[in-house]
Amino acid sequence: MAENEASFFKYCPNCSSQNLTYVNNFKLHCSDCDFILYHNIAAAVALVFTYEDKILFAERNVEPDKGKLDLPGGFIDPNETAEEAACREVNEELGLELTPDDLKYITTAPNNYLYRNVPYRTMDIFYECSLKTNVISIKAADEIKSLTWIKRNEIDLNKIGFASIRKVIGERYLV
Repeated sequence: MAENEASFFKYCPNCSSQNLTYVNNFKLHCSDCDFILYHNIAAAVALVFTYEDKILFAERNVEPDKGKLDLPGGFIDPNETAEEAACREVNEELGLELTPDDLKYITTAPNNYLYRNVPYRTMDIFYECSLKTNVISIKAADEIKSLTWIKRNEIDLNKIGFASIRKVIGERYLV
């Protein structure tokens, strides 16, 4: 395997050969058995909850970016739409019952998600949801350490963990 290629794949999953190339962090190729594995983009959702001039942030309780600010959301499961995933994730994390009609599509942004030394590239799909109350509780304390509402003009992008969230919040919500 070349020096600049990913080191987390040491053996071919098909034949156990070490004669591998890893191209652009997404295509693993075994020269011995011609096995190819594409490490494609994973789809994820993030929700920007707004209340008056504030945005809800969650402090991550797990790696990656433990202790950094995040938005509620997560990965899309197989056979699930992005809207279904957003509603499911919010219910799992915060106990909120939303429907796809409650969501307003914002944009997408690519992200890097390093999990257990495997670099996953994601396409994060952002939705906005305006709330009538700022009283929200944590249902998934294993994932979320705390919740905080931050006024748009007081958001510190350096405290946000993921590049995609920093980009979207910085471009669309800072006043």
